[in-house]
Amino acid sequence: MANDIQVAVPDIGDFEAVDVIEVLVKPGDIISAEDPLITLESDKATMDIPAPLAGKVVAIKVKVGDKVSEGNLLLTVEPLDTEGSSSAPVSPASQASPISPSEPPVSPAPPTVPAATTARTEQAMPAVAPPVPDSLQTYGFASPDPGPRTLAPPGASQAMMQGEGRVHASPAIRKFARELGVTLGEVKGSGPKGRVLKEDISAHVKRALQSAPATTGMPILASLPEIDFSRFGPTSTTPLSRIRRSTGQNLHRAWMSIPHVTQFDEADITDLEAFRKAKGAEAEKVGARLTLVAFILKALVVALRRYPDFNSSLGSDGSSLIHKQYFHLGVAVNTERGLLVPVIRDVDQKGILALARELREVSGKAREGKLAPAEMQGACMTVTSLGGVGGTAFTPIINPPEVAILGVSPASLKPVWDGASFMPRLMLPLSLSYDHRVIDGVAAAEFARSLCRLLGDIRELML
Repeated sequence: MANDIQVAVPDIGDFEAVDVIEVLVKPGDIISAEDPLITLESDKATMDIPAPLAGKVVAIKVKVGDKVSEGNLLLTVEPLDTEGSSSAPVSPASQASPISPSEPPVSPAPPTVPAATTARTEQAMPAVAPPVPDSLQTYGFASPDPGPRTLAPPGASQAMMQGEGRVHASPAIRKFARELGVTLGEVKGSGPKGRVLKEDISAHVKRALQSAPATTGMPILASLPEIDFSRFGPTSTTPLSRIRRSTGQNLHRAWMSIPHVTQFDEADITDLEAFRKAKGAEAEKVGARLTLVAFILKALVVALRRYPDFNSSLGSDGSSLIHKQYFHLGVAVNTERGLLVPVIRDVDQKGILALARELREVSGKAREGKLAPAEMQGACMTVTSLGGVGGTAFTPIINPPEVAILGVSPASLKPVWDGASFMPRLMLPLSLSYDHRVIDGVAAAEFARSLCRLLGDIRELML
């Protein structure tokens, strides 16, 4: 029908071929504004595309397994009037011709775009995208005439993942860059209007390989050999999720490029644990679950103030340190899709109960696949805890561009000498991995000791 609205993929940054992993509606469904329609999965997170308006679903243009990009048509909706009924009689076919997921919807006339929006889309963005704001996308019709219109749904972040800036490149070139692990924003394009060509990517990779031995000493690893494991017995193959694949690639890159050292220590949390249990019921009244991690986050802020090099990142030239004046801390959360790291912002400005409540909220969103990419960016340091699993110590891998990560193992009762006798004390093992290019061993040992003292006597958090 002429009044049908075409719902397209909103602005998800310069990333192509995002997987459709779930279609949440079917033709004939009556939906309200903000109802989830389609679930997309990027390398970093899953995201629901919400309905931009109330209406009746006329046709679904994608299916599970399709790959879509910004502007691709998802479905068509017949809007409802203010009384909740269709604004036009139901028609078996829409005036819009079907559009495949690989092609953007075509409007009958060029859309009217505000000048500010045009300027934003034309200029090149930096290679490393800034944290994505939590603003909603602007509603915009693709055509002012009464024909089929394309509406970008609200509620989606301006970028679904970090990496490439807004650069000019064809889908084939973007795919070529992804296969080589190249960030397009770092490549200088030689084509018209700075468009990135295949030769530009090849030259970029060649320069990186030539400079790698002199700057990082990184070896060139051969690909894994092909082995027919079925020769030894029955086998089965399970594909990794995109999040798990991306996590593996990032961890491998971090391990190969950062000289990791891990400092081990133990904190006496006997008194802290007694206090935590005593305040558990009070925390539940305000919707918080008072866990040890909330206290660790607060103690980390104090330690980061005392040792500012831990709250820094190496400059892109590798010869300067960027010290951060904010305290955003990441918390690793294990999910069915893989490891996700939501970021708690401004930890220094929040109390223990507020931190506990926020931890509960973001952990739930991570496990439900509802974290936005902006909620996983900007951390100064990360905490990863195996307290609910087991073990005595481990060597966590740093999450670049951070320079340190704190691993927490399960606490256990141990006999501790107090000068006169052995007393049972609850000891918490800590594993502090740090970038040896930025932090030396003495500073790491002092940082770990300081953190142990803060956890051993939480009154120090007020100093």
